[in-house]
Amino acid sequence: MREHKSISIADQIFEQLEHDILIGKYQRGEILTELKLCQSLGVSRTPIREALRRLEQEHIIEETSRGAVVIGISREDLFDMYEIRMHVEGLAAARTAEKISDEGLAKMKEVLDLQRYYVDKTDTDNSDNSDNIKNLDSEFHRLLYIFSESKAYYDTLLPIHKKMIKYRKAAVKSHSRARQSLNEHEGIYRALEAHNPELAKKLTIEHASRARDSILEREI
Repeated sequence: MREHKSISIADQIFEQLEHDILIGKYQRGEILTELKLCQSLGVSRTPIREALRRLEQEHIIEETSRGAVVIGISREDLFDMYEIRMHVEGLAAARTAEKISDEGLAKMKEVLDLQRYYVDKTDTDNSDNSDNIKNLDSEFHRLLYIFSESKAYYDTLLPIHKKMIKYRKAAVKSHSRARQSLNEHEGIYRALEAHNPELAKKLTIEHASRARDSILEREI
């Protein structure tokens, strides 16, 4: 029972640290010591040590004699991840177009309706809805992967999409890109609704390409 609890805490610490690094709370080059993390997170060294080991396996930190150095995601990493997304996500979209049910389409439509609501809301009252838009963007892509009914596509694409969180949020802070991304999602949705694999693949690749260009134009 104690072992199960320790693993559970380690999982939570891993997810928290991974999220904090990927959103930029901890900057590249920053040193994270076990003592510092124990104090800030209020846990013992054991789950911290396990979480750091897993973060190193993910190539998000590098263990040194001074402590764990944050690597994060470099510009080159981001470019490579988008190259993978463009190819694999296009294949996943084609598979989803073949397999998606009416129920699946309804779920994706609900996400799109909410995404449009928040994009339009930004137009109306000039409010910052980037967190909501980013989360709905993530959900659209997650559903796209799920409805491909391929564990391989899902397990490949979801971690990559997750690692881009900081940069995707920065991109949708640009209202023009948030609007463009919504329009691209709606085009992909129509291709899925028509059960047109080739069009779904083409539009998904174009979407990933535009997202890459939008992010890499920025200083990161």
